Amino acid sequence: MEVSLELGLPQGASKCFDDDGRLKRTGTMWTASAHIITAVIGSGVLSLAWAIGQLGWVAGPAVMILFSFVTYYTSALLADCYRSGDPVAGKRNYTYMDAVRANLNGFKVELCGYLQYLNIVGVAIGYTIAASISMVAIKRSNCFHENGDDSPCQVNSNPYIIMFGVAEIVFSQIPDFDQIWWLSIVAAVMSFTYSSIGLALGIVQVIKNGGMRGSLTGISIGTVSQMEKVWRSLQAFGDIAFAYSYSIILIEIQDTIRAPPPSEAKVMKKATLISVAVTTTFYMLCGCMGYAAFGDLAPGNLLTGFGFYNPYWLLDIANVAIVIHLVGAYQVYCQPLFAFVEKWALRTWPESQFISKDIQVPLPASRSYKFNLFRLTWRTAFVVVTTVVSMLLPFFNDVVGFLGAVGFWPLTVYFPVEMYIMQKKVAKWSTRWMCLQLLSLACLIITIASAAGSIAGVVSDLKVYHPFKAR
Repeated sequence: MEVSLELGLPQGASKCFDDDGRLKRTGTMWTASAHIITAVIGSGVLSLAWAIGQLGWVAGPAVMILFSFVTYYTSALLADCYRSGDPVAGKRNYTYMDAVRANLNGFKVELCGYLQYLNIVGVAIGYTIAASISMVAIKRSNCFHENGDDSPCQVNSNPYIIMFGVAEIVFSQIPDFDQIWWLSIVAAVMSFTYSSIGLALGIVQVIKNGGMRGSLTGISIGTVSQMEKVWRSLQAFGDIAFAYSYSIILIEIQDTIRAPPPSEAKVMKKATLISVAVTTTFYMLCGCMGYAAFGDLAPGNLLTGFGFYNPYWLLDIANVAIVIHLVGAYQVYCQPLFAFVEKWALRTWPESQFISKDIQVPLPASRSYKFNLFRLTWRTAFVVVTTVVSMLLPFFNDVVGFLGAVGFWPLTVYFPVEMYIMQKKVAKWSTRWMCLQLLSLACLIITIASAAGSIAGVVSDLKVYHPFKAR
């Protein structure tokens, strides 16, 4: 690697710019960890008590540990694909798609693009649904407090979905990933807040019950039919997969890390290890304590399913924290899609003032904001579409399970494994190649089974669902 004697920096780098000519990145292991935790500890954590309830005390925690290992391992493989060739001075891949394009070719690149961006759209819908459910829970919690736990307290979720959509339209105008680090840190703090409250309430409920509930094999036949037990168990796999889903934005997070030394891949692997360890600990505690508290009756969403009614003010704080966290998580997930469409539009119509012109808007403290008409129009349209779809399909558990299942194998396992094999030139039929392919095949089987379980759940919900009605 060539070094500038004057500055001691890689050639092409300076005090203000990195080796690729972009403004100097300032991210660290801790900011990367905050981005990951913001993306990972999302609405998924609240469905884990239900998921463990379907699988039981043996399979539930075992499946969670398995998914955490697979996620960490494949994320480490993906981190090595941020730079092509040399891990310190090689060409940067700014997005997941860039990494796929640099290492794979043809149909695989196109397939990855469709899957990644469809998954992001799905996550945006899932987070909108989860946020509205928490806002409705606040309203219902206060209603139960005033009128008694047996009151109907029906609330229409649509005004709350619209409120969340309006907030996302405002925050979506933040131009790029590097400028939402503060939102990620606030969101990460909020995720710990509501997870801790859920954990504490679970512990209190276990003490109140005089012991732990639940069984080794999960929800019993009789409480549900044998076929429902199968579908629910498969859906639980999808819920747990969704709870670990963040690989699709890993490269974008890695692109915020400051230039070597140490290499971005080393920093990202440490951030991934810290984040997956922290989230798995929280998941085990929240999921297991929720199941221990309610057994077969564990609600689909621990803080909004009204397993708990009191203290109502603490539930309100937890649900406010969920909403604030999901506002940030929505942005962390959607920024790659926003950036992709805007870059594509600029390449396609470079002469268009509507797309390319930035209007400088002065801000306090000698700062300015780059206002762009295309960004305003496109991002607002995206949020409006996801908001409307969320109003039509407000099934938290089934949507979460389906998104987790569909996104898990191709984006978290298959593409990272294939890129790693190509980049490291792993010999075909070697022991390492065989192990990687077996891992990919096993995860494919889990994905197909989980998707089937979630589709069965959605079909069952649609039979009794009436759009735009209070529940």
